Amino acid sequence: PLADGPTIQTATYTALTQGTTVKDCLAMVRELRAAGMEQPFCAMTYYNPLFAYGVQRFVDDAVAAGVDGLIVPDLPPEEAEELEAACRAAGLATIYLLAPTSTDERIRAVAAHSTGFIYLVSVTGITGARTELPPDLADFVARVRRHTGLPLAVGFGIGTGEQAAAVAGIADGVIVGSALVKAAAGSDGVERVAALSDELARGAHTSRPG
Repeated sequence: PLADGPTIQTATYTALTQGTTVKDCLAMVRELRAAGMEQPFCAMTYYNPLFAYGVQRFVDDAVAAGVDGLIVPDLPPEEAEELEAACRAAGLATIYLLAPTSTDERIRAVAAHSTGFIYLVSVTGITGARTELPPDLADFVARVRRHTGLPLAVGFGIGTGEQAAAVAGIADGVIVGSALVKAAAGSDGVERVAALSDELARGAHTSRPG
C-alpha cells in the first residue's frame, strides 16, 4: 500500500487477516447491483492482486459483477497496455491519477490514456483526512483542464462537508476514502458512515459549479 495512510492500511490488514479475496470483493459488487444500486461503480486496487488473479479474467469478472471503471494507482499508463486493451474491449473505464507535481507532458499522457474521469491527488503524500485543503488546488485543477475535457475528480485529504463543498466548486467529483473507512469502524459504523455520507453529499451538491 504505497500511497495509503494508516487508516486504509489498517482496514486492508484487517480484511486480509479475515480472509477477504478478490472474489469476495466482486461478490459484494454483485450484491449491491442485485439490491438496486444504479450509480457507476469503480474498483480501486493495486496491480499485484489484479495480476495474480489474471488481467483478462479480472476484467471479465468485474464487468459481469457490475463494475464500470478501474483505478490502479501503482500502474502507470506506459505499462498498462494489456489492461487497457482488455478494459477497452469490455467497456470498462480506465482511470489514472495525477499529482500536483505532474508536468504538462505527464498530464497530456494521462489524459490520452484515461477514460471516464481523471483522479487528481490533492496533495503529494499518502491518503488520509486533513484539516485543510492545499491553497493551490484550484490552480492545479485549472492546469489539468487546459489539457483535457474529461471530468476531474479530486481525492486525498477530504473528510468534511465543508471540504467537499470547496472541492465541488472547482472540480467535477469529490473522492472520499479514509474518512469513510474510519467512520465505519466500531459497532455504530453503519450509522456513522450514513451520517458522514449525507454531510459530504450535501456539501458537494450545494457547491456545484454553475
